[in-house]
Amino acid sequence: MKKDKINNIYGYCRVSTKGQLDNNSLEQQQEEIKSRYKNVKSYNESYTGKTMDRPIFNKLLDELNIGDTLVVTKLDRLCRSTREGLEIIEYLKDKGIRIHILNMGLIEDTPMGNLIITNLLAFAEFERAMIVERTQAGKAIAKTKDDFKEGRPKKFTQKQLDHAVSLLTVSGGDKSYKEVEEITNISKSTLIRAMRKIRSS
Repeated sequence: MKKDKINNIYGYCRVSTKGQLDNNSLEQQQEEIKSRYKNVKSYNESYTGKTMDRPIFNKLLDELNIGDTLVVTKLDRLCRSTREGLEIIEYLKDKGIRIHILNMGLIEDTPMGNLIITNLLAFAEFERAMIVERTQAGKAIAKTKDDFKEGRPKKFTQKQLDHAVSLLTVSGGDKSYKEVEEITNISKSTLIRAMRKIRSS
Protein backbone atom coordinates (compact mmCIF):
# COMPACT_ATOMS: atom_id res chain seq x y z
CA MET A 1 0.00 0.00 0.00
CA LYS A 2 1.42 3.39 -1.03
CA LYS A 3 1.83 5.86 1.81
CA ASP A 4 0.58 9.40 1.43
CA LYS A 5 3.29 11.99 0.99
CA ILE A 6 4.14 13.82 4.20
CA ASN A 7 3.91 17.56 3.68
CA ASN A 8 6.84 19.41 5.21
CA ILE A 9 6.94 22.66 7.15
CA TYR A 10 9.82 25.05 6.51
CA GLY A 11 10.66 28.08 8.61
CA TYR A 12 12.62 30.94 7.09
CA CYS A 13 14.38 33.44 9.37
CA ARG A 14 16.32 36.43 8.10
CA VAL A 15 18.29 39.37 9.45
CA SER A 16 19.92 42.02 7.29
CA THR A 17 22.72 42.73 9.79
CA LYS A 18 24.40 40.71 12.54
CA GLY A 19 23.37 43.26 15.12
CA GLN A 20 19.70 43.33 14.19
CA LEU A 21 17.92 42.66 17.47
CA ASP A 22 14.67 44.49 18.27
CA ASN A 23 12.80 41.21 18.77
CA ASN A 24 13.85 40.37 15.23
CA SER A 25 17.04 38.38 15.79
CA LEU A 26 17.43 34.96 14.21
CA GLU A 27 17.00 33.35 17.63
CA GLN A 28 13.79 35.27 18.30
CA GLN A 29 12.35 34.34 14.91
CA GLN A 30 13.27 30.68 15.40
CA GLU A 31 11.61 30.58 18.81
CA GLU A 32 8.39 32.11 17.46
CA ILE A 33 8.19 29.61 14.61
CA LYS A 34 9.05 26.57 16.77
CA SER A 35 6.47 27.59 19.37
CA ARG A 36 3.83 27.18 16.65
CA TYR A 37 5.33 24.30 14.65
CA LYS A 38 7.31 21.63 16.47
CA ASN A 39 8.53 19.66 13.46
CA VAL A 40 9.88 22.49 11.36
CA LYS A 41 12.98 22.59 9.21
CA SER A 42 14.66 25.97 9.66
CA TYR A 43 16.53 28.01 7.07
CA ASN A 44 18.40 30.98 8.53
CA GLU A 45 20.04 33.78 6.61
CA SER A 46 22.13 36.84 7.44
CA TYR A 47 23.40 39.37 4.95
CA THR A 48 24.67 42.93 4.96
CA GLY A 49 23.22 45.91 3.17
CA LYS A 50 25.96 45.55 0.56
CA THR A 51 24.23 42.63 -1.14
CA MET A 52 20.67 41.77 -1.99
CA ASP A 53 21.49 38.12 -2.71
CA ARG A 54 19.64 35.48 -0.67
CA PRO A 55 21.22 32.13 -1.61
CA ILE A 56 19.66 30.25 1.33
CA PHE A 57 16.18 31.54 0.50
CA ASN A 58 16.65 30.59 -3.15
CA LYS A 59 17.72 27.10 -2.07
CA LEU A 60 14.60 26.83 0.08
CA LEU A 61 12.35 27.83 -2.82
CA ASP A 62 13.81 24.98 -4.89
CA GLU A 63 13.23 22.48 -2.09
CA LEU A 64 9.56 23.32 -1.48
CA ASN A 65 7.01 20.91 -2.97
CA ILE A 66 3.25 21.02 -3.44
CA GLY A 67 1.44 20.85 -0.11
CA ASP A 68 4.41 22.12 1.92
CA THR A 69 4.11 25.14 4.22
CA LEU A 70 6.51 28.08 4.37
CA VAL A 71 6.48 29.95 7.69
CA VAL A 72 7.94 33.38 8.49
CA THR A 73 7.37 35.57 11.54
CA LYS A 74 6.59 38.77 9.61
CA LEU A 75 5.88 39.80 6.05
CA ASP A 76 9.13 41.77 5.76
CA ARG A 77 11.12 38.60 6.51
CA LEU A 78 9.71 37.06 3.34
CA CYS A 79 10.45 39.99 1.04
CA ARG A 80 11.98 43.47 0.97
CA SER A 81 9.73 45.29 -1.48
CA THR A 82 6.15 45.19 -2.71
CA ARG A 83 7.20 43.98 -6.15
CA GLU A 84 9.41 41.21 -4.77
CA GLY A 85 6.70 40.17 -2.31
CA LEU A 86 4.03 39.85 -4.97
CA GLU A 87 6.37 37.83 -7.20
CA ILE A 88 7.35 35.45 -4.38
CA ILE A 89 3.77 34.95 -3.17
CA GLU A 90 2.54 34.36 -6.72
CA TYR A 91 5.35 31.85 -7.33
CA LEU A 92 4.57 29.95 -4.11
CA LYS A 93 0.85 29.86 -4.81
CA ASP A 94 1.42 28.52 -8.32
CA LYS A 95 3.67 25.84 -6.84
CA GLY A 96 0.96 24.80 -4.36
CA ILE A 97 2.79 26.05 -1.27
CA ARG A 98 0.92 27.27 1.81
CA ILE A 99 2.28 30.54 3.23
CA HIS A 100 1.93 31.27 6.94
CA ILE A 101 2.99 34.67 8.24
CA LEU A 102 2.74 34.31 12.00
CA ASN A 103 1.64 37.86 12.82
CA MET A 104 -0.96 37.79 10.03
CA GLY A 105 -2.10 34.23 9.49
CA LEU A 106 -2.35 32.02 6.41
CA ILE A 107 -2.37 33.87 3.10
CA GLU A 108 -5.57 33.01 1.29
CA ASP A 109 -5.55 32.57 -2.49
CA THR A 110 -8.63 34.74 -3.02
CA PRO A 111 -9.19 38.19 -4.57
CA MET A 112 -9.69 39.68 -1.09
CA GLY A 113 -6.59 37.90 0.23
CA ASN A 114 -4.54 39.24 -2.69
CA LEU A 115 -5.81 42.78 -2.08
CA ILE A 116 -4.91 42.63 1.62
CA ILE A 117 -1.43 41.31 0.87
CA THR A 118 -0.78 44.01 -1.75
CA ASN A 119 -1.78 46.76 0.68
CA LEU A 120 0.27 45.30 3.52
CA LEU A 121 3.34 44.92 1.31
CA ALA A 122 3.04 48.52 0.13
CA PHE A 123 2.67 49.76 3.71
CA ALA A 124 5.68 47.70 4.91
CA GLU A 125 7.83 49.13 2.11
CA PHE A 126 6.68 52.67 2.96
CA GLU A 127 7.48 52.10 6.63
CA ARG A 128 11.02 50.89 5.81
CA ALA A 129 11.58 53.94 3.60
CA MET A 130 10.44 56.24 6.44
CA ILE A 131 12.84 54.55 8.88
CA VAL A 132 15.73 55.08 6.46
CA GLU A 133 14.71 58.72 5.97
CA ARG A 134 14.53 59.35 9.74
CA THR A 135 17.91 57.69 10.25
CA GLN A 136 19.52 59.84 7.56
CA ALA A 137 17.90 62.97 8.97
CA GLY A 138 19.18 62.14 12.47
CA LYS A 139 22.67 61.56 11.13
CA ALA A 140 22.60 64.86 9.24
CA ILE A 141 21.67 66.70 12.46
CA ALA A 142 24.39 64.84 14.40
CA LYS A 143 27.01 65.88 11.83
CA THR A 144 26.38 69.53 12.63
CA LYS A 145 27.60 69.00 16.21
CA ASP A 146 31.23 69.63 17.09
CA ASP A 147 31.73 66.27 18.79
CA PHE A 148 30.36 64.19 15.89
CA LYS A 149 32.56 61.34 14.69
CA GLU A 150 31.77 59.06 11.75
CA GLY A 151 31.56 55.30 12.39
CA ARG A 152 31.65 53.30 15.60
CA PRO A 153 33.16 54.80 18.75
CA LYS A 154 36.75 53.78 19.39
CA LYS A 155 37.19 50.89 21.80
CA PHE A 156 40.60 52.02 23.09
CA THR A 157 42.04 55.46 23.77
CA GLN A 158 45.16 56.67 21.98
CA LYS A 159 47.03 56.52 25.28
CA GLN A 160 46.12 52.83 25.70
CA LEU A 161 47.21 52.06 22.14
CA ASP A 162 50.51 53.92 22.55
CA HIS A 163 51.26 52.00 25.73
CA ALA A 164 50.39 48.64 24.14
CA VAL A 165 52.62 49.35 21.12
CA SER A 166 55.50 50.35 23.42
CA LEU A 167 55.41 46.87 24.96
CA LEU A 168 56.08 45.17 21.62
CA THR A 169 59.58 43.91 20.84
CA VAL A 170 59.35 45.60 17.42
CA SER A 171 58.92 48.92 19.24
CA GLY A 172 61.67 48.42 21.79
CA GLY A 173 59.67 46.47 24.36
CA ASP A 174 60.05 42.84 25.40
CA LYS A 175 56.64 41.36 24.52
CA SER A 176 55.34 39.49 21.49
CA TYR A 177 52.06 40.41 19.78
CA LYS A 178 50.36 37.48 21.50
CA GLU A 179 51.61 38.50 24.93
CA VAL A 180 50.51 42.11 24.48
CA GLU A 181 47.12 40.93 23.21
CA GLU A 182 46.67 38.82 26.35
CA ILE A 183 47.74 41.67 28.64
CA THR A 184 45.75 44.50 27.04
CA ASN A 185 42.90 42.68 25.22
CA ILE A 186 43.88 44.66 22.11
CA SER A 187 43.91 42.44 19.02
CA LYS A 188 47.02 41.91 16.91
CA SER A 189 45.44 43.61 13.89
CA THR A 190 44.63 46.69 15.99
CA LEU A 191 48.16 46.75 17.36
CA ILE A 192 49.64 46.60 13.86
CA ARG A 193 47.42 49.46 12.67
CA ALA A 194 48.32 51.54 15.73
CA MET A 195 52.02 50.89 15.22
CA ARG A 196 51.84 51.92 11.56
CA LYS A 197 49.99 55.10 12.50
CA ILE A 198 52.60 55.99 15.12
CA ARG A 199 55.48 55.35 12.72
CA SER A 200 53.92 57.42 9.96
CA SER A 201 53.19 60.38 12.21
